[in-house]
Amino acid sequence: MNDGLLERLFKLSQKQTDVKTELLAGLTTFVALAYIIFVNPNILADAGIPKDAAIAATIWATALATTLMAVWANFPIAVAPGMGLNAFFAYYVVGVLHLSWQVALGAVFFSGILFLILTLGGIRQAIIHSVPMNLKCAIGVGIGLFIAFIGLKNAGIIIADKATFVSVGHLINSEPLLACIGLLFTAALLARNVKGAILIGIITTTILGMICGVVPAPKSINDIVSFSIPSLTPTLMQLDIMGAWQYGIFSIIFTFTIVELFDNMGTLIGLTRKAKLMNDKGEIENLDKALTTDAVGTLASAVLGTSTVTSYVESAAGIAEGGKTGLTALTVAVLFVVSLLFAPLIGLVPGFATAPALILVGALMMAEIVHVSFADFTDGFPAFMTIIMMPLTYSIANGFAFGFISYTFVKVLSGRAKEVSIVMWLVSLAFLANFYMRLH
Repeated sequence: MNDGLLERLFKLSQKQTDVKTELLAGLTTFVALAYIIFVNPNILADAGIPKDAAIAATIWATALATTLMAVWANFPIAVAPGMGLNAFFAYYVVGVLHLSWQVALGAVFFSGILFLILTLGGIRQAIIHSVPMNLKCAIGVGIGLFIAFIGLKNAGIIIADKATFVSVGHLINSEPLLACIGLLFTAALLARNVKGAILIGIITTTILGMICGVVPAPKSINDIVSFSIPSLTPTLMQLDIMGAWQYGIFSIIFTFTIVELFDNMGTLIGLTRKAKLMNDKGEIENLDKALTTDAVGTLASAVLGTSTVTSYVESAAGIAEGGKTGLTALTVAVLFVVSLLFAPLIGLVPGFATAPALILVGALMMAEIVHVSFADFTDGFPAFMTIIMMPLTYSIANGFAFGFISYTFVKVLSGRAKEVSIVMWLVSLAFLANFYMRLH
């Protein structure tokens, strides 16, 4: 693919970027996101899906959905099976309700159809447009805190504590110590405006781990590349649509839909604002295409044999490296396909090496807080709830829910009901219904 074709396809000059920057950004996002190749199949395997097939389904679903996001929507955003949704799939739908994974895939398929109907009907777009600008800015800040929290956890810098829920980890242990070194090193590179700082930090931290004996160094070609490509056959087209329909699992489909709807929506708002794809009025270019991509990707994921796909917050790592177009996402998609061969090498990059990238991306996204107004308490309090509840509930969708609900009811109870749109009312009630269903 020559530069002229890339220019026409991705409008690089118009976006004030170039091929080198986009490729580097795509590589950075891929490295930050590659953990999903190993984490998602492990979770799906707990639901009874053959692990090799789960690996293949994860990679192909990510590659297909991300390619569509790249070529059609021209967004620098990767799409992959969502964390949290995969756990709901495996541990609740299959584990608690004792439904087969085939029926669970049928429920994912139905949720994809619902996404598509809501998108083509303009309902999802109406919801996004109804979100007050103050909340849109708060979403970016909340996602930043959420990403940083994930990074601190993966690094072992913070750990669980029975008395206080979280506490400082054992920082003199190898992995947290190496993560801290990698964090300071990468932060220094960013402060010096070094191109590829985040990727350099990830690679350097991994090499340090190998030198210290914490990460196994490759000993043979088999530790780098494998030509035994996982097969999709055990899961391809194995979804049980009729089984899902006959079971009457409205609450399951509703939960899949509501969580994915707002998780993806919150991620898109936060990332597009960071990538400067949102104008001063809060309007996102190519939003319809991005949302349709998400819906089609969910349908494809069910057919391939994995849980619901969603836009990934780790895309912020590539955006921080300057990624502004679909070429960044296309690079991610190509690397995922290549990873079918290089899965052993990808597996050598440990969580503590990618953790500093997540922490620093979170710090960069915190810059959005200057656009959040706290002058009016009826606007400031919902923004605060949006920001604080994302990391504390470990969910972008939950932060969105608390923000919507608090905005609606605080406005009404303070005598300013006219400021609450019909869409805000409907969405707030939907969130309340979803909370009720999840608790019963």
